[in-house]
Amino acid sequence: MYKYIVLIHILAATIWTGGHLILSLAVLPKAIKNKSLAMLKNFEASFWKIGITALVLQFLTGIFLAFHYMPHFSEWFSFKVPVSHLVVTKLTLLIITAVLVFRAKVSGFKNVSEHNLKPLTIHIIVMTVISVVFVFLGVWYKTGSFGN
Repeated sequence: MYKYIVLIHILAATIWTGGHLILSLAVLPKAIKNKSLAMLKNFEASFWKIGITALVLQFLTGIFLAFHYMPHFSEWFSFKVPVSHLVVTKLTLLIITAVLVFRAKVSGFKNVSEHNLKPLTIHIIVMTVISVVFVFLGVWYKTGSFGN
């Protein structure tokens, strides 16, 4: 079962992070150049269902994996085992991600317009960086380090 959970976790991370990289590196520059809020809204509308599903799957499989490595919840925050640092860091990033997703959905970026894409641009970049850091941490943990 473990290998299937890892597979689902990685596929969900691929969807979430890949979607944000496409948004940041392909859609956002064109939207800024054309001053097109519609381009960003169209991408969000098409990505939302699969993206949020991927994020929820990452959360569920991540919790399973945390329990797999540290069966007792109290171990997660003990910092006695290196994996506890990873778990706490990923949980912190998850909370930040959830707050940003909630803020975006609730506020709808009311201050954003074709003439002021800056708040949405910052949001997109922050979400993309966080999603890449999630992947970085996962790879770092599974391989032991980068660059070796």
